[in-house]
Amino acid sequence: MTNLFTLRRAFVINQILIRHGLDEFLAPTPLSKVTGILKLFALSSNQKKQLNRGQRLNQALTELGPIFIKLGQMLSTRRDLLDDDIAIELSKLQDDVQPFDGDIAIAIFEEQSGRTIESCFQHFDKQPLASASVAQVHKATLIGGEEVIVKIIRPGIRKKIQADLKLLHLLAGWFEKYSAVGKRLQARQVILDYQATLYNELDLRIEAANTSQLKHNFNNSPLLYVPRIYWQHSHEKVMVQERIHGIPIGDIPALHAANVNMQKLAHRGVEIFFTQVFKHSYFHADMHPGNIFVNTSDPENPSYIAIDCGIMGTLNESDKRYLAQNFVAFFNRDYKKIAQLHIDSGWISKHIVAEEFESAIRTACEPIFGKPLDEISFGHFLVQLFQTARRFEMGVQPQLVLLQKTLLYIEGLGRQLYPKLNLWETAQPFLQEWLKETYGPKAVYNKLKTKVPDWLEQLPDMPEKVVTLIEQAELSQQNQLLLVSAVSELKSNQQKSSIGLRWALLGLAFIISCAFASSYWPDIENLTPTLLGLSLVSFVLSFRS
Repeated sequence: MTNLFTLRRAFVINQILIRHGLDEFLAPTPLSKVTGILKLFALSSNQKKQLNRGQRLNQALTELGPIFIKLGQMLSTRRDLLDDDIAIELSKLQDDVQPFDGDIAIAIFEEQSGRTIESCFQHFDKQPLASASVAQVHKATLIGGEEVIVKIIRPGIRKKIQADLKLLHLLAGWFEKYSAVGKRLQARQVILDYQATLYNELDLRIEAANTSQLKHNFNNSPLLYVPRIYWQHSHEKVMVQERIHGIPIGDIPALHAANVNMQKLAHRGVEIFFTQVFKHSYFHADMHPGNIFVNTSDPENPSYIAIDCGIMGTLNESDKRYLAQNFVAFFNRDYKKIAQLHIDSGWISKHIVAEEFESAIRTACEPIFGKPLDEISFGHFLVQLFQTARRFEMGVQPQLVLLQKTLLYIEGLGRQLYPKLNLWETAQPFLQEWLKETYGPKAVYNKLKTKVPDWLEQLPDMPEKVVTLIEQAELSQQNQLLLVSAVSELKSNQQKSSIGLRWALLGLAFIISCAFASSYWPDIENLTPTLLGLSLVSFVLSFRS
């Protein structure tokens, strides 16, 4: 039954894609065999051809529904894999769907919390403030008077997601098996990543924990404000969060009307990004315009407000060092350094010729420097770098893909706010200071200073540990001697066995000769006893060996 439903749904998807003139995406799959029949029912296919393929794919995914819209949004971040015309149009997909009834929202809250809506809120607005594919948001006021928003997971959404994911896995398998583009996109891995993201969004406790962590990281910061989570009212399918008030970052006319210092706002956005990445190693990975607001209470010193922390990125020390050194090398046009960083990190195979990789990076990045400095993009540098590195067998680094997506968002927003934004001017001192603080003499001293208390604590135990280490070394040496002795004995036994086998074969040869002698040379009386005697001596020597 499930297989029948999946195939029927795949048939419908095929029909919708053909209607939007997207036959090229279906050509390699088994369903392509019926595209000729489906074209009879896809009467608007030719009319759609006036749009570019990215626009047509945008419309097709919108028609297919919420799960496919979210897939398109995620794919739009993979600039290292997709052509620009497709990635740009997919980034315009809007996750805005029909809301579910407010009474159902109240029932879900009461089932999750075990309390009535009246015992938690002075007021709960049944009309949703916003509605998306996985959850919707309602305004409310707590008993204490605090204004909040209540985010509630859609009823039955898990089953719908599971059904669509099953179909997407099937289509991705076909796409990867029958299409060179599918192999390059690593379609099945993309769907696995998408699945992990979707299932995380179904548990609002994950988003609540992410929000609390980000708020802690920017506690009392003039740069970024993160709303408070009310944990006593938050559960798997419900999250209650402080309601914020600000101007959406995309509303440029409203920001100008509020006399906001746009240059400072743009620079602060870049500073927030680099602070999250290099100081906290934990960054908001979904900073599109719908999730960012501006506090304009002090227009000369505007601050950001971030919401929707469902997707967060983390970086380890190796990742941060890789990024910082690559950015610095890029602006110094030191392509040899970039190539060596990839090889040293182990992301590029050791057998790759460094000079070839360096040449490929130079070819990809030099055109970027043809632009004015205030138009050079860190994000597009990373896109070019990842695309080039993939040709040299670099595997997907999910944390860096998230970071690339976030950086493209931040750059786009920054230049929308202040077109003359010079990212390098903001980033260079930050990166160089971070490298100095992390790997300079002061950093080494600070690391030693933090380790000294542990060393002092372990000092009384050091004599015993040294004795144990010496004993283990001696035992290891004894084991090595035993091993050498055993190998020597084994070689000796092999030599003896080899000699014994030779005597046995010689004895067998004498017996065969004796048989021939008695049959063909009976006149030679002493030959048979002589051969038997030699055979006996050979066997005795064989057994002794």
